[in-house]
Amino acid sequence: MNPRGAVFQPELIELMMLVLEDATATLLESKRTSAIKAEMASNILAGAAKGERNPEVLKMRALLTVVDVSHYSHDISPERRAV
Repeated sequence: MNPRGAVFQPELIELMMLVLEDATATLLESKRTSAIKAEMASNILAGAAKGERNPEVLKMRALLTVVDVSHYSHDISPERRAV
């Protein structure tokens, strides 16, 4: 389900904001960019639009964004690069 056009209750919006803040706080400062936060928020919204209300599950959805983004990142040290 696409979160576009979804309507969320104020309590759920507050929960999603807290989840985003909590997930962001676990990141290294260099990863706390507006682009990554926007992707994390998008994943939280998508989960909530599908009915997910568990904060830990929503947080994991958000943090998976960082894993996906970091996988293609150019800031991986040469020692960790496969190529």
